[in-house]
Amino acid sequence: MTENYASYIDHTLLKPEATKDQIVALCAEAKQYGFASVCVNPTWIETAAKELDGAVSKVCTVIGFPLGASTTAVKAFETKDAIEKGAGEIDMVINIGALKEKDYETVLNDMKAVVQAANGTLVKVIIETCLLTDEEKVKACELAVEAGLDYVKTSTGFSTGGATPEDVALMRKTVGADLGVKASGGVRSVEDLKAMIAAGATRIGASSGVKIMQGLSADSDY
Repeated sequence: MTENYASYIDHTLLKPEATKDQIVALCAEAKQYGFASVCVNPTWIETAAKELDGAVSKVCTVIGFPLGASTTAVKAFETKDAIEKGAGEIDMVINIGALKEKDYETVLNDMKAVVQAANGTLVKVIIETCLLTDEEKVKACELAVEAGLDYVKTSTGFSTGGATPEDVALMRKTVGADLGVKASGGVRSVEDLKAMIAAGATRIGASSGVKIMQGLSADSDY
């Protein structure tokens, strides 16, 4: 592998107790390493956008997070509001309960509403793999393709488990080469990152981005 690994990483701070100083530090780290984005809660979008003005790193935010149980109208409003405030990428959570009871129309319409509200801004959809069977993971990915999403993403990091190479590989197999796959939750080391990329991930969500890059600093691939 000869990738610039920093460009895979969404440098993430979604803890509810995060402070402005921590968000500012997160952005400084993103600029230092050239991460793809910082991923922050919506309340911090404007702060992050100001800090990252002119930087390669985008502001990514979360919609319907972490449960996915907001109404479709609320998710669409959140999306528009986030973009107006400076978000360059959107990570939305699917309606997990609707998927599990096979109410695919609701899941699809939920996704489509966010894509429409995003109006061309990149949208990733979090399917929360730890709560799904393999059959449900495949169906969620198929619906994401139908809805016109840009990425499918494994996890919020706030449920019962995070990304696994097996889930990433299944998602990649399902969506094919055209959609991105984001592995998020539990990616804390160089080995974790490389395993996810090898399985088919094209983006990594991690709160340990700096630690990962420091681990790669002596690696000729970086």
